[in-house]
This record gives sequence, C-alpha cells and structure tokens, in this order.
Amino acid sequence: MLNKSIAELNHALHTKKISSVELTQFFLGRIKQFDTELNSFITVTEEQALQAAARADAQLAQGTAGPLAGIPIAQKDIFCTQGVKTSCGSKMLDNFIAPYDATVVKRFNAAGMVMLGKTNMDEFAMGSSNENSYYGPVKNPWHLGYVPGGSSGGSAAAVAAQLTPAATGTDTGGSIRQPAALCGISGIKPTYGRVSRYGMIAFASSLDQGGLFAKTAEDLAWLLNVMAGFDENDSTSVAHDVPDYTLTLNDSLKGLRIGLPKEFFNPSLDKEIANAIQAAIKEYEKLGATFHEISLPNTALSIPAYYVIAPAECSSNLARFDGVRYGHRCKNPHDLEDLYKRSRSEGFGKEVVRRIMIGTYALSTGYYDAYYIKAQKIRRLVRQDFDDAFKKVDVILGPTTPTPAFKLGEKTSDPLSMYLSDIYTIAVNLAGLPGISVPVGFIQGLPIGMQLIGHSFKEARLLNTAHVYQKATDWHTKKPEGF
Repeated sequence: MLNKSIAELNHALHTKKISSVELTQFFLGRIKQFDTELNSFITVTEEQALQAAARADAQLAQGTAGPLAGIPIAQKDIFCTQGVKTSCGSKMLDNFIAPYDATVVKRFNAAGMVMLGKTNMDEFAMGSSNENSYYGPVKNPWHLGYVPGGSSGGSAAAVAAQLTPAATGTDTGGSIRQPAALCGISGIKPTYGRVSRYGMIAFASSLDQGGLFAKTAEDLAWLLNVMAGFDENDSTSVAHDVPDYTLTLNDSLKGLRIGLPKEFFNPSLDKEIANAIQAAIKEYEKLGATFHEISLPNTALSIPAYYVIAPAECSSNLARFDGVRYGHRCKNPHDLEDLYKRSRSEGFGKEVVRRIMIGTYALSTGYYDAYYIKAQKIRRLVRQDFDDAFKKVDVILGPTTPTPAFKLGEKTSDPLSMYLSDIYTIAVNLAGLPGISVPVGFIQGLPIGMQLIGHSFKEARLLNTAHVYQKATDWHTKKPEGF
C-alpha cells in the first residue's frame, strides 16, 4: 500500500484487497514509527480515524462508497475540527477544542475520507520553514537537519515520508508550493475563492487559500474534486462551476503556450535549479508545448507589498485572541489591561508578534496611505502583469524556490533572508491565481520543485500540464531513504 496512488488505493478498497480499517492502521503505525523524528503531527486522532474507517468499510460493503471513501488524509492544524484540538501551531490555542468542522473538513468527512490527525505548522501560518511552531520544528524527511518549508511543513513532511497519502494545507504567500518543492511532492494552491475559508483560522483574509499535498498531480485532481466549490458560509467563496478535474488529466499538450517570465530566471536563482527547469522545458517541448518569453515587471515589488498587506490583515485578525473568550489566558491578571497584555505576550511567538507590530504600524494614522494603500496599488499592478501575460500564454512556468531546503536554524536570526525564500510564490497570492508545484530534480540529495501558474479558475489546465509531465518523468516517484 505504501507506494500506491489515490486511484490505486481506491481500486484496492473497492475490490476488497484491503479494508479501510487495515489501511488506516497501516498509516497510524507509520506515524507511531517515524513521527518522533519528523514532528509532523501535533495531534493524532487514532480512535476517531478507526471509527471513520469502519464507517467507510460499511459503505464499501453496501456499494454506496464514493471514490475517496476509506482513504486516509491529514488536516493542517489551522482547519477547525469538531471535538479535536485546533491549535494553529500556537500556545495561544493550545487548549482550544473546535466546536464545529471547517467546510473543507466537512467535505472530506462527507466523502468518507479518514482523518489521521492534525499536522504541525508555523504559528498562525506565519513562516517559511516550520520553525515557528509552539510544538517545535518539523524536520525534512530527505535530511533531518534541514527544514521542510512552511507554513504547511507538517503536511508536506508527512506526505513525503508516506505517513499519509494526502494532506491539506493553506497558502498565503507560498505555504503549500514552497514546502511541496522542498519535500519533493506535489502541492496545489487553488484560485482565491475556489476553496471555502469557513473554519480555516485566518492569517491574512485576502490572501489565505486552502489547498492540498499529495504524491502526484493526479492525486491532487481526485482530492480537489471534493475540496473545491462554493460555500454560502464564506463571503469570499466564488460561485463558479467545479469541473471533474480527473477528466482532462491526459489531454494532449500539443500547442500549449507556456510563458517563461524573464524576472524568474535571474542571478539569485540557484544554477542547478535553473538547469533542472531547462531540462523540464525540453521535456515539455517533446510533448508539443511551445515556449514564449514574457515579463512580469512588478515581481520584485511583490515581497515588500506582501509584507505590508499580510501583517496588516494579521494584526486585525489576531486582535480577537485576547484571553477573554477562548485560548490562552494569563494567570491572576490584575485588571483587564494586564489580562490583555500578558495573555497576548505569553500566547504569541516572536514571528507572530513581529508581524502584528508591523501590521499595526502600517495601519496607523499617518502611515496608512504611505504604506498600506501604496501596497494595495502595487498589488493591482501585479495582477495586471499576469492578466497581460495570459493574453499571450496558457500557463506560466518557473522555479518554485530560489534554492533547495536550508538547514534548521540557518535563517531564524535573519527574517529578511527567510522572507526572500518566497520570491517566486508571493505574486500568485497577491493576484489570487492558482499555482502548483511538482518535483523536478535534486541538488545534493535535496528535492527541488517547478511551479506552474494558471489564470483564474484554470486548475484543470494546471493539473493536466503537471500530470502529463509526471507521466514522462519519474521525479515524483523518488522517496526519502529510511521512510
């Protein structure tokens, strides 16, 4: 069962070669065996998982099971799960038991999938290395001395180490695509509004989007069929038809126009990553695609714009964590002001405090126009760059990250260097576009990824472009030794 795709697991379950309970026990056993090294899970829900697996087996026996029934999945610990701790990787929510399920969780439960547990993450999704978690850093299964990327590093590491066939993540500035690249797996960030944000604890509301990790683009297509769709509980959800993403996976790429942004291929890009991307380009040419140089001239402004907008929104969203209604509360407060100050100071980690302070400053009187409004104007220019590019091409291709994974602790004292690791992913969030990262090679034993970017609601095209490439290559079949 270890190397099977979701389609293969579906076949095994429906032909009674294995039961969901047996499959669930297999992956729970792997979590027990390996996660003490990786630290990819915050909570393992063994009892609930086995109960869900038994229900799935009953559906399979009755012939009423859907295509994902009985297949295990892990949920990033930012999605509310009824009766199970939802911590966001923070001391602030270490004691928070969600009273309801996020829409994403509810949809996977309704599809009969089995939740194995909640995965580790950077606190409130703020980070690019998964070193900002209250529960400790996650390790990269390809080399335990290196980061898995973040903020969804726990989900990425768990899939890469085959502790789960699939996992959810969230992507605010690259937090699915970057860890997918650094862990050698496939990860998709859908169009903003394609996946419900209801029950997904907010970091930056205009940027956050739920997405997925799996071994292959084909697996992502099966999962996105369930995850995507309009939700009346989410005011940012878009009522746009959801196709069956599996139907067009094998479409020919002949005549596909792929854009290569000249801004992505600059001296800061690792030469070996550039060479791997060039090899992928040659593979696509064999498959019938054509390549065209394009320009995204405001790419360099994406990071400064993002690090004004995202902290501003985070400072507003995190104001609700005050020690009064739920979450961490300081002991023996002297008065209300002391309650607020100590509860928040004790509950939040350094990176979260840094971003709250930056955001509050950017929104303050006298600086709102100079920083926040200007950043939003840059965001509009970034979106216009993509709109202009998609008049000429169907898909945009480039590296996911400028380097492979870096060592644990290497960048923790240099936040700016850490922020620059998202240089190729942030613009996609500012523009609200879909993006996918798939494995494209290795550098000194560490995986690297290739990013494909599509126009709004063109996830089917991205999945098709990625899947056909994966059929022609074998990078996605490589597994870390020891797992």
